[in-house]
Amino acid sequence: MTFAGKHAFISGSSRGIGAQVATMLAAQGATVAINYRDKAARAQKVADAITADGGKAIVVGADLTDYPSIDALAETLKSEFGGLDLLVLNASGGMETGKGEDYAMVLNRDAQLNLVKTALPLLSAGSRIVFVTSHQAHFIRETPTMPEYVPVALSKRAGEDALRELIPELTAKGIEFVVVSGDMIEGTITATLLDRLNPGAIDARKEAAGRLYNVEEFAAEIVKAASAPVPANNTVLIGDTSSFTQG
Repeated sequence: MTFAGKHAFISGSSRGIGAQVATMLAAQGATVAINYRDKAARAQKVADAITADGGKAIVVGADLTDYPSIDALAETLKSEFGGLDLLVLNASGGMETGKGEDYAMVLNRDAQLNLVKTALPLLSAGSRIVFVTSHQAHFIRETPTMPEYVPVALSKRAGEDALRELIPELTAKGIEFVVVSGDMIEGTITATLLDRLNPGAIDARKEAAGRLYNVEEFAAEIVKAASAPVPANNTVLIGDTSSFTQG
């Protein structure tokens, strides 16, 4: 029960990796806040499954790109939890249609930074922030990625950089920060969209990497990184990175 007595908020946790992370954290004793943007019923289903298994969960709706919504979210978490021990920045996007050319940057950089700054009063010494990203984004400045993913990769890397600039301030408050980066994850919405736009892309990436993690496997790595000692470079790389680091 690694997270017994802890309170965790996981953005974008009504499905996929976020839902798995929330479920695993709850299984290890955390009280978790399941976050959704539009799909309240789907988020409630995740929470109900957690409580049916003896865990503790609440459901909180918030659009990360809507700042008043994030302010309301923080108030809800303060009311329900008092404070936070773990903030998992899982939600991301940028491949959706009809969202505007700057949507990826608004969501993956600006909204992430705003969420952290808004949540800071809830975080105390000993708490941790985990930022979830992909190798395609983390290494975008060294290694090109699929054209369809470039806007997302650049914006995710910009978000990571913006959050890393907060490390001195976070450290002064006793708050730990870690980036968890993984390859393309089989079964995610991003992988599905990429394969639709670029048929065969995921199979090609799997062949190059040897294997790709699935949703449950990657979620387990995020949960591990949420309690393991933070590396000196604040970065946990999951799986093979040879395709991204060869000079």
